[in-house]
Amino acid sequence: MAQPADQVRHPEKANKPDNPIQRKPAWIRVKAPTSRVYAETRDLMRGLNLRTVCEEAACPNIGECWSQKHATVMILGSVCTRACTFCNVATGRPDLLDPHEPERVAEAVGKLALKHVVITSVDRDDLPDGGADHFARTIRAIRLFAPGTTIEVLTPDFLRKEGAIEVVAAARPDVFNHNLETVPRLYGEVRPGARYFNSLRLLDQVKRHDPSIFTKSGIMVGLGEAKEEVLQVMDDLRAADVDFLTIGQYLQPTPKHHRVDRFVTPDEFASLQTHAYAKGFLMVSASPLTRSSYHAGDDFVRLRAAREARLSGVA
Repeated sequence: MAQPADQVRHPEKANKPDNPIQRKPAWIRVKAPTSRVYAETRDLMRGLNLRTVCEEAACPNIGECWSQKHATVMILGSVCTRACTFCNVATGRPDLLDPHEPERVAEAVGKLALKHVVITSVDRDDLPDGGADHFARTIRAIRLFAPGTTIEVLTPDFLRKEGAIEVVAAARPDVFNHNLETVPRLYGEVRPGARYFNSLRLLDQVKRHDPSIFTKSGIMVGLGEAKEEVLQVMDDLRAADVDFLTIGQYLQPTPKHHRVDRFVTPDEFASLQTHAYAKGFLMVSASPLTRSSYHAGDDFVRLRAAREARLSGVA
């Protein structure tokens, strides 16, 4: 659910110089959503007073995903305590925590009859546990209301929140996703409130806590990174035993956000995907429109099959 029109969505960016938004190449243009199922999904989310990252982050795939009843639910409010220069989620003073949100999320999952659901959130540096218990309660509520649904969480980094990772992992999501977003050299510009090696350590800790949980991470390209830096990120993720990597094109939400350095071609994405598989990832999704939860349900089925094949010695 978007902020009221009279509120400044990104107050920390208001005095920054504009970065003109470049015209998108043909391979990443999408049609405006118009389907009946899209409208039904939107109305259900609003009726249950739930937010989705699809809307809040202005995802280009919202028309396709919502037309298939795929939505990524965003918990812990709509206002983030960080100020990443790539992100369109509102920043500022965070919302009060809604104690009934986990049950409403579970109700939506049941009404949409989802086989797979992705739960994400804003960063909540103001909370003692960063929102970890709220994630765990949401996972447990979905297990109760929709026991056949597989659950993927896309969490913040829980920076300086001791024990938070273990709380979420103990609730046993099927997939624990946390995005590195970019290469370490660009963290100061792109993700100034985060720490690259803290995010790597999070993914490593999840796998050490419960090796049966699939781990996943994603990065954007087109922010000014070099290919060699992207390949190093792949190596770092494999050292943390991450199973699934997503790579997508960064798209600039407003003139106040980080500029697009360049539009990466489909052939370059195909090359990155080949490199990633060669490094040992079970699953890789690399394309201009790839996002963390894009085709997440279908990808989970393939991810599980890939693990079974590797364990059986087939792959």
